[in-house]
Amino acid sequence: MRIVRLLVGNPPQTVSDLIKTSGVTRTAVTEQLNELVAAGYVERTIERLPGRGRPRHLYSATKTTLAALFDGNEHLVVPAIWQAVESIGSSDLLDQVLKRLAEILANHYLQRITAENPADRLRQIAQLLQEEGGMAEAQINGKMLLHKKSCAFFCMLDSSQQTICRVDEEMLRLIIGQQLDRVAWRHNGDACCTFEILANASS
Repeated sequence: MRIVRLLVGNPPQTVSDLIKTSGVTRTAVTEQLNELVAAGYVERTIERLPGRGRPRHLYSATKTTLAALFDGNEHLVVPAIWQAVESIGSSDLLDQVLKRLAEILANHYLQRITAENPADRLRQIAQLLQEEGGMAEAQINGKMLLHKKSCAFFCMLDSSQQTICRVDEEMLRLIIGQQLDRVAWRHNGDACCTFEILANASS
């Protein structure tokens, strides 16, 4: 975290810069940078100096790092935004916001959904959610189920009176192309939210 904090909000740094400001050895700084680059938290670029000087590596924080640092405050900021929408607008405005939010999220995933039948589309969205750091599992065995074990809206449940949960349902409907039913709900004490895709076949 010391290396990350030295990079966030500052111009790209060299290894020498980081050694000087952190007081850590070159070996330690280099090892930490390699791990951060591999994890996607730091970006390494090459700066070619004028003349015959050797190129040097510059390091900067990625958007992934900034998002991770924001996670600590999302339980305050995101619900506050939602409360503002609810307090300013009518129920019609709230419905429009929910619908549009679901459409935006669905379009984000639809760009990478290639399958035609509902079962394969369900498998693909589960995989995409996992790739983004979420925990989701598709279960195709007679029924077509999606178990969402993590939730992007978890910190908003209390403030939204669960209206935000409608976004998940509408988003999945748009992605799968089928109606669905929420058969388990974390808010009711279930281990996770589970959606069943209502279709005639589970190919």
